[in-house]
Amino acid sequence: MINPAKQAAPRYNLTTLILFWCSLIVVSSLYLTIPLFPLFEDVFQISSSKAAWAGSAFSFAFAGGGLLFGGLSDRYGRKRMMISGLCLLAVSTPFIGTVHEFQWLIVLRVIQGLAASMFPPSVLAYAIEMFPTKKRVTILGFISTAFLMASIVGQIYSSTVILELSWRYVFYILGIVYFISFFLITLCIPKDIIQKPEGNFFTPLKRIGGIFKKKSLPFCYIISSTLFIALVGFFSTLGSYLSSAPFSLSHQEILWVRAAGIIGMLVSPFDGKLVARFGVKNVLCCGLILAGIGLGLVGAWENLAFLILASIVFAAGIAMALPALLSLIGTLAGELRASALSFHMFMLFIGASLGPIVSVYLTGIKGHVFTFEVLAGLLLLSTIVPFFIRLEKKETAATPIHPPNQTNVEHH
Repeated sequence: MINPAKQAAPRYNLTTLILFWCSLIVVSSLYLTIPLFPLFEDVFQISSSKAAWAGSAFSFAFAGGGLLFGGLSDRYGRKRMMISGLCLLAVSTPFIGTVHEFQWLIVLRVIQGLAASMFPPSVLAYAIEMFPTKKRVTILGFISTAFLMASIVGQIYSSTVILELSWRYVFYILGIVYFISFFLITLCIPKDIIQKPEGNFFTPLKRIGGIFKKKSLPFCYIISSTLFIALVGFFSTLGSYLSSAPFSLSHQEILWVRAAGIIGMLVSPFDGKLVARFGVKNVLCCGLILAGIGLGLVGAWENLAFLILASIVFAAGIAMALPALLSLIGTLAGELRASALSFHMFMLFIGASLGPIVSVYLTGIKGHVFTFEVLAGLLLLSTIVPFFIRLEKKETAATPIHPPNQTNVEHH
């Protein structure tokens, strides 16, 4: 007789790969318009500040939608919400490439942002609930890596497409990718158990207030916003820093310097082993310290090789801290896990929205190096926060993807 546990092992690997891929392409939509802003100015004859709304419209819809859809996944199921988000993305994304008026592009970016916001809180809750404890931080590491890599991959993708084709094909091609990914999620990952909580359609929104009654949980959200203020603030500052003397790099060269950060982000999938050995709070603190040191060193020496190395250290610290933070939030939230993770995503992208504003303000005061140092100080200061977080009981085992008494898993 074949041991069901041995049958289950390959399914974890396949599910991890699919969730990583889908997380990467969904969140990449947030960043893919950054290289397109100059094109939008020419095509639609608009100002640079108005062109930036192609990104902001998505960001606000993405952050706000996550609050709603994360809680709704309690009622309708994690997999169902992921499928719905990918389906809507597959339909709406190609239409962006057909518009001839900028206001319609903004409307479709809002719809795209709402569709994308269905995915992150649902995939995080799915990973925590469907993977056993020993695999949980690892899958969260892969998903976190996808979220982080999306900030670079989205820009590289759109920059590459516009070099060979027109900007419209950025959305045509991505629509096809979403369509294929919709079938991957539908057919290849196991169905989760729908909780069917009591209440009406608006109950999930009301439950968000409950997360602030959980001991220690609100402290986690300070770190959530800090991480992405530093991350997006760094990328926003890096562009103008490298384009000025003594570096004077081209747009394409700056993009490849940013891409080097992917090397540091590859630490994230191994976070599970670090947490198992040293504890989730210790790994979180070490990640914040490493990120702070790396960011602080970025402007310490005007040498490109040294700057790239420091940026890799910074990215590695962020990649270490984020999955540990996700695991900590999931543990502290208990039955409010989906709402707690939704609010975490909301705070992340509030931080992402504040990052450029902080960057422009600080750079205007005392320059690029000062901005790097302040952002680094913010990360190092946030290492105090975990000391106020108490873990009162051990994390319980999650429901496995394949329950031991079940040899066949429903996929539809």
